[in-house]
Amino acid sequence: MNDQHWGPSISADIVVIGGGTAGIGFVASLLKRDPHLNVTVIEPSSQHFYQPAWTLVGGGAFDVKDTVRPMSKVMPRQATWIQASVSAIDPDKRQLTLNDQRTIGYQNLIVCPGLRLAWEKIEGLQESLGQHGVTSNYSYQHAEYTWDQVQKLRDGRALFTQPAMPIKCAGAPQKALYLSCDHWRRSAVLHNINVEFNLAGAALFGVATFVPPLMKYIEKYNAQLAFNSNLVKVDGPAKTAWFEVKDTDGNVSRIAKTFDLLHVVPPQVSPDFIAQSPLADTAGWCEVDPHSLQHLRYPEVFALGDICGTSNAKTAAAVRKQVVVVAQNLLALRKQQLLPLKYDGYGSCPLTVEKGKVILAEFGYGGKLLPTFALDPTVPRRSAWWLKATLLPWFYWNGMLKGREWLTRVSKVD
Repeated sequence: MNDQHWGPSISADIVVIGGGTAGIGFVASLLKRDPHLNVTVIEPSSQHFYQPAWTLVGGGAFDVKDTVRPMSKVMPRQATWIQASVSAIDPDKRQLTLNDQRTIGYQNLIVCPGLRLAWEKIEGLQESLGQHGVTSNYSYQHAEYTWDQVQKLRDGRALFTQPAMPIKCAGAPQKALYLSCDHWRRSAVLHNINVEFNLAGAALFGVATFVPPLMKYIEKYNAQLAFNSNLVKVDGPAKTAWFEVKDTDGNVSRIAKTFDLLHVVPPQVSPDFIAQSPLADTAGWCEVDPHSLQHLRYPEVFALGDICGTSNAKTAAAVRKQVVVVAQNLLALRKQQLLPLKYDGYGSCPLTVEKGKVILAEFGYGGKLLPTFALDPTVPRRSAWWLKATLLPWFYWNGMLKGREWLTRVSKVD
């Protein structure tokens, strides 16, 4: 249902901000539990993207056209879709303001607008992206350009970057490096290419268990690691990138590096209407209990997905379990019952270390390993590649967005 009949002021029951993975997945799960609920979704985009496959697109292993569908095709039929964006939230009044100045009152609010890619925080990037060898798998428009440039590069210097955390899919910046290097190795040109990974942080991966097997691939591809090196400026025509590099004493210097290929991961921030609202924590993310996903100060509000001010990995796999927790807990709250489920911080990073092999990193809060399968999770496997490249995309469109809760075992509150 569209929003053509709405007037300037709207009174709604359950309002969901966001029609991405978290929003559509949650609404589908909630309506499967109770199809009579009155649910309104606020989402400005006319398209819905399966972003986890963009890394594969950049590695020549997936068709970018298969990562997008019309929003109208994935929006649950029982929900009302308002195609607009939120400009302000007043949780004390239980009211939202839209970009067209309409207001919406709500009984319950589910916050899942995702995060914002802050391309503008890197000087010169927006002018250079998609040309001069400057690309990013974090963009639907440019993932194909990554593969185009990888295929064309026969010698020279390839720079890959990773900004400060938090970002969505923390493994994606290095997946771009691995798939590129694997192609160059198979094409017998890797020895002609100087590969460097510039990370704003001080570790290759946030869960120490997975660092040794990943380091084997860094060494296999003869890639250099530059820690505490944050991309701040790009000049595409000059093929030069500038990094702010922090030494062991905390001193920061700016270093210029030339490139033939530059794969950029942009800084990522909370949308302004969340960061500037009473729902935000000190860092601008939506402040929720890490286990119930209920807001700490506004009990009628829940959040899930990338917007959460929780320490879990921001991945679609995390959302898969969060939708169950929030759907069950919301229904319990509306019946004035105790919230029954708790989220353990589960997230998954299928690390595509070469074409045809994946290290399936699954973990929860505190880096606790939470493997789905009874296999050593540090071993690269072809079965995990099949899961990443074939099964999960199919299940996303045909299962997760339709309320089918596969591999979503969650804990009950003690």
